[in-house]
Amino acid sequence: MDDLVFEKCSEINVTLQQGKESDARNLLIKLLGYMSIHNIKYTPLVNALIREVGLYPYMDEATTNWNDAFAYNLFKVDVGLDEDKPLHREQYRLLSALLEGKDIAVSAPTSFGKSFVVDAFIRIKRPANVMIIVPTIALTDETRRRIYKKFANEYNIITTTDEDLKEKNIFIFPQERALHYIDLLESIDILIVDEFYKSSKAFEKERAANLIKAIIKIGEKAKQRYYLAPNISKIENNPFTSDMEFMKLDFNTVYLTVNDYYPEILNDNVKKGEKFMELTKVIQGKTLIYAGSYSNINKVSDLLLANTCENNSELLKSFSDWLGRNYDYSWYLTLLTKRGIGIHNGQLHRSLSQIQVKLFEEEKDGIDKLISTSSIIEGVNTSAENVIVWATTGRGLRFNNFSYKNLIGRAGRMFRYFIGHIYVLAKPPVDTDTQLNIPFPEEILGTLDKEKCSKVLTRDQVAKISEYDREMENIMGEVYHEYKKDSVIQSQDAELIRTIAGKLHNNPEGWKEIQWLNNQNPDYWDGALLKILLLQPGSWETSYRDYIAFVKVLTKNWTSTIPDMLAELEQYNIGIDMFFKLERNVTFNLSSLVGDLNKLQKVILQRGYDISSFKNRLSSAFLPPVVYTLEEYGLPRMISRKIQDSGIINFEDYDLNLKTAIEQFQQIGCDRMKFLLKLDKFESYILDYFYDGITSAQSEEVDFKK
Repeated sequence: MDDLVFEKCSEINVTLQQGKESDARNLLIKLLGYMSIHNIKYTPLVNALIREVGLYPYMDEATTNWNDAFAYNLFKVDVGLDEDKPLHREQYRLLSALLEGKDIAVSAPTSFGKSFVVDAFIRIKRPANVMIIVPTIALTDETRRRIYKKFANEYNIITTTDEDLKEKNIFIFPQERALHYIDLLESIDILIVDEFYKSSKAFEKERAANLIKAIIKIGEKAKQRYYLAPNISKIENNPFTSDMEFMKLDFNTVYLTVNDYYPEILNDNVKKGEKFMELTKVIQGKTLIYAGSYSNINKVSDLLLANTCENNSELLKSFSDWLGRNYDYSWYLTLLTKRGIGIHNGQLHRSLSQIQVKLFEEEKDGIDKLISTSSIIEGVNTSAENVIVWATTGRGLRFNNFSYKNLIGRAGRMFRYFIGHIYVLAKPPVDTDTQLNIPFPEEILGTLDKEKCSKVLTRDQVAKISEYDREMENIMGEVYHEYKKDSVIQSQDAELIRTIAGKLHNNPEGWKEIQWLNNQNPDYWDGALLKILLLQPGSWETSYRDYIAFVKVLTKNWTSTIPDMLAELEQYNIGIDMFFKLERNVTFNLSSLVGDLNKLQKVILQRGYDISSFKNRLSSAFLPPVVYTLEEYGLPRMISRKIQDSGIINFEDYDLNLKTAIEQFQQIGCDRMKFLLKLDKFESYILDYFYDGITSAQSEEVDFKK
């Protein structure tokens, strides 16, 4: 045995005898990292120490003693794909509690491996209906891909709001979509809420109320609940988790080294930039760069563009060329990709974010550095060998110790990076415990049924609901109660709904112009759109004039190219980044507001107006609905356009739904699709990635030559 290995094993053993298991586990992980780098085989002694600290997945069964091998096999479970994998000790403890039927709220490190537990539970328990609520669209697709591989042959995997139910279903989506199915399900076997800390406004100001409403309404039908979060020390008393067992599992599977350069940099931006470039030249391996804000992404991008050279990756050169043709040749991302650098934020087209994460996961020829906002912390389960912390403060940047721990938890990954390296260039937050406080969001009171939700409501809240119901009934009549019962109104802001209803009721003549939104000529929309935007001032990212201009240009989303639309929008100073931001705003904020306005005006105005078709066009960014949804699956609209033009699949058939479209893709097969479309190198790469996400592990692609 290597002398250093034996020496370290002795040190680990002494540490264990002193009762310091966590310290011993850290020493052992560092040792395993050393052995991995130097290709040193495990010995029975090393395996025995791995067993002692509970890291069973790291054991090498071929070099272990029989008693350790026996323990190793005891901790094996089927996690899908009919393949038994060992869980570490705390994973097994958590799985056992879930299999006993307990309601669990768990806090565990980012590297804990919580998804393994979910997969093992589904495989062992085989529940009929599973609902998994995730915080972002990106995490929806990531989770769907994992679940689809393992369970598509047994379960109906649902990620959108218009799919038919089958005998066994796994629902995966953000909280806003979850409520669409609540009235169609008699019961849910288990409700899984990932990143459930976002139910607190301290962590998610805009969408916490949506998550609380989903937890309340779906929780009524859930036989079991499993809520997951990282780095929570305690949950304050609240009605949403009061009857759940809280498990705080501080069990790390990787070791983190923190290099704090802030004391020598302080607030000197020149020194900060110099240290950053110094680090990027010497750091080896995949690196996440947390910039924090969009403006900081630009600063970091400028530094890297000025001080790095293009690499020799043909894959990334083809990616850059594809970005230039389909988006903008002068865009930061187009220029950075040729240098092995990507950008990740919450505004990008969903397929574009996914493709970059895929490239970041490539061991060779892919992206080596990924600059990000908080989207990479909260919305994607990717890891890196290194994390550089560029910013912790700034305009619009909420970065506390909880966020910091979550960020640095992205460094390291089991079996790939035993040791994660953190490089801090900004003032780190004070190290404090995070207590999760989940206050009741008052804005959702008017959307709740006071009888069904009596367990989580105070007497004062019940009175507020009664008052709200009386006021809305006076405006809308008895139909209000039907709307409320069936969750017809999607907004969780009851005060906004009351405001809209009041404006419609008090000035019915003033809303005549909304009927012009059904006109196919956008030039007729200005007045109606302005009236709608004024219902929610401050929500539109730009001036009313420029926003309306953007909506009218966006109507060409399917028939034009993004470069051509950007040329039209140049007079409004709308570039590629603002294009992404405004398109996202249209599909979420504006479409939701128009949808609720339409439902209210039908009852209050009773003029026969119906602008639901306009709402639907907004929600899919004026693309065919299936094309827009397929972007969530990793297929960019540009390739869908090629498929349409080639006559392979007719996306303009509005009877086409996602399920049928996926079936058509599967029947054609990836190789034949490439052959028919004559795709370039990078488009073929994208199509491979897309097909991987709609192919279960048991299915085989059809050979088009037969």
